[in-house]
Amino acid sequence: MLSSLGHRISPCSDKIVVSTSSSRSTCCLLLKRIKGEVQHHPPQHTHIQICAGVVCEDSGSAGTMSASKPQESGEVRLGHSLNKKEEEFVARRKITVLQCLQKFNIHCSQDRVPNIALLGSGGGQRAMVALLECLVQIDKAGLLDCILYLSGVSGSTWCMASLYKEPNWSTKLETVKENIIKRLGGPGVSWDDKSAKLKKYYMKDFFSLTDLWAVLFVTSYVKEIDEQTLTDQQDQHNEDPYPIYAVIDKQCKRREEGDPWFEISPHEAGYSLTGAFVDTCDFGSQFDNGLKKKHQDEMDMLYLQAMCSSALADGEATWKWIKAISVPEIKSVLDKMDQGKDHTGGNASKTTQEPVGEDECYQELLNPVDADPSALEQSSKTKLTDFFRGQRQFGQTADKHKKTARCITQRIWGRNYNFLHNMTDESVPAALLQKETRDLIDAGLLINSPYLSMLRKERNIDLFIALDFSDGDPFTTVREAAKTCKKLNIPFPEVNVPSDEGKKPKDFYVFKGQNVPTVIHMPLFNVVNCGDKPGDWRKKYGILKGPYSAEMITEVMGVAGKNISNNIEKLLEEIRAVAEAK
Repeated sequence: MLSSLGHRISPCSDKIVVSTSSSRSTCCLLLKRIKGEVQHHPPQHTHIQICAGVVCEDSGSAGTMSASKPQESGEVRLGHSLNKKEEEFVARRKITVLQCLQKFNIHCSQDRVPNIALLGSGGGQRAMVALLECLVQIDKAGLLDCILYLSGVSGSTWCMASLYKEPNWSTKLETVKENIIKRLGGPGVSWDDKSAKLKKYYMKDFFSLTDLWAVLFVTSYVKEIDEQTLTDQQDQHNEDPYPIYAVIDKQCKRREEGDPWFEISPHEAGYSLTGAFVDTCDFGSQFDNGLKKKHQDEMDMLYLQAMCSSALADGEATWKWIKAISVPEIKSVLDKMDQGKDHTGGNASKTTQEPVGEDECYQELLNPVDADPSALEQSSKTKLTDFFRGQRQFGQTADKHKKTARCITQRIWGRNYNFLHNMTDESVPAALLQKETRDLIDAGLLINSPYLSMLRKERNIDLFIALDFSDGDPFTTVREAAKTCKKLNIPFPEVNVPSDEGKKPKDFYVFKGQNVPTVIHMPLFNVVNCGDKPGDWRKKYGILKGPYSAEMITEVMGVAGKNISNNIEKLLEEIRAVAEAK
């Protein structure tokens, strides 16, 4: 089984513990850098490595190293334990879960409380508003306090970000919902504010299309620039489920190597299956051999939402999006930024209100094509050169044009420093150690639901409530999760769905088995709440349509709410079952 202990490389420790399985190079490096006493202990757990996308078990000993003094920020943590702060949060939250269960005459001891995770899939603005209404209905039924974790990808993270900016949102959810809906129906973000935000993003070491996506696309849907950070929120949610935001490593996904699954919580960010993390406040900073060497400001919530929802980041749709908002428009924005003027009178432009033509990009999103980057660069270089030729501005203006042109032609999304760069630990896949940077993108491009991060053994999830707002086959997420788990030897139930329900799903499915978590799968559009043509609803509320009108928001929320209110008894039945089986 995976170890309950992790290890950190700690420059401030006067004592370290190294198991006999640690590599000689790792031990020598540590002994050179840290004065202390080395003690050898017998192996305590199975060694897990991720090799070409497959979990490989080493029946030999595995390395555990623990510092005797408190951990300081700026260090990489390797290990399969939970972050201590997450452990403490979960322990407190389980008291709330137990009290909630008792209200429904579900009795269990404190150490037998079932771990329940609510998952939100991608799906653009429809995922955002549908998840919001699902949570409202779960709360009205008195079941929200049963939820230990809330995790999402892509559009669901827009909802999560809006919720978690409010301290203890679950205690006042109806009011929080009203404020979110009012904001979504309000005016767009002004060009003055967008320009100011872009100026800040250009100051980072790495500017990418994710920054443009955040300012020109995400703001047009969420109608705000949220500059809070996850660290700001650490102590504000004692009454809420613990949040996990999921993305993937683009290089690992493309090459089918290493560990693509990356999670971000209020306390840690890192590779879920490998067990390699840094404090969230240090994510994005430059590391070398496990220690922070250059600080970068923590990403804000706007950027996090953009990184989670960068659905165009892995195909030719990138360039089609750039054409849709037009390169001249980007150049105009840069010019306006440096002139300090807002020529639109404070209103978002038409191109940002309608950022993507659905006919042009929709199929690209459903079937991403990994075009040759060099070919794209060649096809666009002439246009970009023409647009930026003749610029007489120097200094910052020229630098902004250069950074923008580079990230467009090379399709750079979500680039950050690699905190594992130059480490020499055999428990980390070699694919994650080599490059100084990594690109993190929308997890929906691999599996459109955050199963893999939540399936970490140490989280010990007993019941998944998976709300599916995605396009196409309404069972793709759960099928792909089952397929991936089988490949990686991760416990997961078999997924068998009648063939005739692929296009006309019901509203509630349960998948279970022996020694595996129970999975509840709930497609948003189904024959129960949408009649005989759920496909028409998916088309009407496509993930690139929007921003939604007030009427569209109300309609989607109505459908989503019925999914929960119609199935409260079934939810209770499955919660009771996992509690009794624990």
